[in-house]
Amino acid sequence: MPDTNIDRVKPDIDSSWLAVLTDEFNKQYFKTLKEFLIKEKANYVVYPPGRQIFSAFNHTPFNKLKVVIIGQDPYHGPNQANGLCFSVSDGVRQPPSLKNIFKELNDDLGTPIPTTGNLEPWAEQGILLLNTVLTVRQGEPNSHKKSGWITFTDAVIKKISDEAENIVFILWGANAKAKASLIDSNKHHIISGGHPSFASSHKQFFGRKYFSQTNAILQKLGKEPINWEL
Repeated sequence: MPDTNIDRVKPDIDSSWLAVLTDEFNKQYFKTLKEFLIKEKANYVVYPPGRQIFSAFNHTPFNKLKVVIIGQDPYHGPNQANGLCFSVSDGVRQPPSLKNIFKELNDDLGTPIPTTGNLEPWAEQGILLLNTVLTVRQGEPNSHKKSGWITFTDAVIKKISDEAENIVFILWGANAKAKASLIDSNKHHIISGGHPSFASSHKQFFGRKYFSQTNAILQKLGKEPINWEL
């Protein structure tokens, strides 16, 4: 059996998201995307494993959604990508971007620097950790950028904007900020800054207090704040 859940008639995705996204799964671009991934997996190593492609959705049901953090594409090294943007599985070395996120979190809230890079506890509190591209070829960043995933994740962001209310969107870097046009700022809350990569972090990422800002908004809305400690 191939290691994928993309080649099913409907992907193995949380039922609350399936109800929201069924129209997308039936469109021609998504069928073309499935065919592309089947061919890729036959010829290359693709990350994350098939069962984790939709992990962001399965850890954060639509009806529990409070926050969206938008990343780019999955980590492309062995054992790194786990389907949640910026996250790595337990026991995997933290990439530089994630280290910078944790440093900013420590500076903002005094939260101890985690020993793990696994962000599943954030996802389970209502944070959708969404990459704009959900798969990648081993060792080749952005290799699946033109596969159709961006059409899909743009639709996800637009669906959230249209069908949910008072969601906090955290946009780091130019690619994520470009998604602001898909978000109704009259219904939702946008917090943005530079990308946490080493190249941009010192000038544009640090000092923006993303985490305390998010919790202040959630508390004002009468929602439970995020426990950011891992």
